[in-house]
Amino acid sequence: MGEGSLDTPWRRALPDTIETAAAGLAERLRERLGERPRERLREPGERQGGEPVERQGGEPGGRILLGLCGPPGAGKSTLAAELARILGPDTAIVAPMDGFHLATDLIRGTPLAERRGAIDTFDPGSYLSLLRRLRARDEDVVYAPSFRRGLEEPIAASIAIPRSIPVVITEGNYLLADAPAWRAIRGELDSVWYLEVSAAVRLPRLIGRHVEFGRGEADAAAFARGSDQSNADLIESTRQGADLIVVLRG
Repeated sequence: MGEGSLDTPWRRALPDTIETAAAGLAERLRERLGERPRERLREPGERQGGEPVERQGGEPGGRILLGLCGPPGAGKSTLAAELARILGPDTAIVAPMDGFHLATDLIRGTPLAERRGAIDTFDPGSYLSLLRRLRARDEDVVYAPSFRRGLEEPIAASIAIPRSIPVVITEGNYLLADAPAWRAIRGELDSVWYLEVSAAVRLPRLIGRHVEFGRGEADAAAFARGSDQSNADLIESTRQGADLIVVLRG
C-alpha cells in the first residue's frame, strides 16, 4: 500500500450526487498531493556521485493510486472521469479495472460467458502487474488497457500514462475482494473509496446501459437482476474494507 490512506475510518460518508461529490473528493486529492514531497525525476544518463544513473523515481509516495469500488451501475466510471476532468489532464488519469476482462474468444462456449463481469472473468495478475509498474514510476510511459463497450472487449495498450502524472484513478468492482490476488491489488492502492447508491437508482441505470450496448430490454433486465446482482451482493459484502464510503443519491 502507499504511504497512508486518504481517509479513515471507513464509516465516514458523503451523501451527494456524482457531479457534486466529485468536486469535494477532488479537493481531498489536491490536499493530499500538497502534503506529499515533490518528486525529483532524474534524466537518463544524469550523474549522481560521478556515476551515470538510470532514470528513476523520487521519494516513495510521489504518486497517488486511488481506487473507486462499488457494485455494477453505482457510477464508478462517471465519478472517475469527473475527478480526472476536475483535476486536469496533467494531474490525473483513469486506468479502469475493466481493461482486464477476459476476452470474448477465451470464454465463448464456457460457463464464464454467461457470467461475464463475475470475479473469475478478470485477470487479476495482470492488473496487479500494471499497478506495481504505476507504483514504481520508473518508466517514461506505461500503457494500460481499456474496455470498449459495444465491442465488449478489452483493448490492450490503449491508455498512455506518462510518468509525470501524479494521480492515477482506477475503478472496478472487486478492489476490496478477500482473495489473495485481490488483496495484493488492494495493497498497491493508497486508498479505496466505495460508492453506495440505492438499488432504485442503480438497477434502472444498469439495465439502460445493457440496452444501450446491444441487449434486448428483457435480456438486459434479467442479466442485471441475475448475474449482475450476484456480483453486487459479493461487492457489497466487501464495503467494510473501504477507506471512505461515498453515499450517492443519483
